[in-house]
Amino acid sequence: MLPSYFTVKKEGFDEIIIQKSRFIGYVKRVETEEEAQAFIQEIKKKHHDATHNCSAYVIGKNDQIQKANDDGEPSGTAGVPILEVIKKQNLKNTAVVVTRYFGGIKLGAGGLIRAYSRTAAQAIKTTGIVKRQRMQGFSVTVEYTLLGKLENALRNSEHILEHINYQDKVELIVYVKEGHEESFLKWITEHSNAQANIKETNKKFIEIDVESTKE
Repeated sequence: MLPSYFTVKKEGFDEIIIQKSRFIGYVKRVETEEEAQAFIQEIKKKHHDATHNCSAYVIGKNDQIQKANDDGEPSGTAGVPILEVIKKQNLKNTAVVVTRYFGGIKLGAGGLIRAYSRTAAQAIKTTGIVKRQRMQGFSVTVEYTLLGKLENALRNSEHILEHINYQDKVELIVYVKEGHEESFLKWITEHSNAQANIKETNKKFIEIDVESTKE
């Protein structure tokens, strides 16, 4: 299992008008090829009257499943450009469908490639990208007198403070990157003056928002 990877947020879309043609980009996170195909069929049904519903997706830890479909556009002018946008942004488990309503002006091969690439990139940017980081959870329990100092230190660190439980003492639920557990234990001991009760909890993927800048 990968320690971290980039993917899109759950689902989103955006729309662009290019030379009177309407291009609508739909984006969804998918875990399997069946999910990707179901998403494509859902958009095709939604836009059954569209000129084209072109698509691409990348699935798997090693991007082992990659598919592109031009849906009637000239070969290589729609599906592959969409796929290249997904790959350029290093996204995993991502499906994109770009719906086109023809506006009467032909774009030519180069124009189509640019239009489908631009729409896919814009839809991904609007949807948003996250980094999914596999992290180790810790329960850190301290006296209330240490809460302010410890909370501030955690929020200004690379560690993720997920939740605070206010009980007889205060419990902070913290997630730490895999491989950084030992350094975290030293860090928390130092910042709590060795007065923290620390227990390992579960491991899980934490999603961190990132800025999408590639188009």
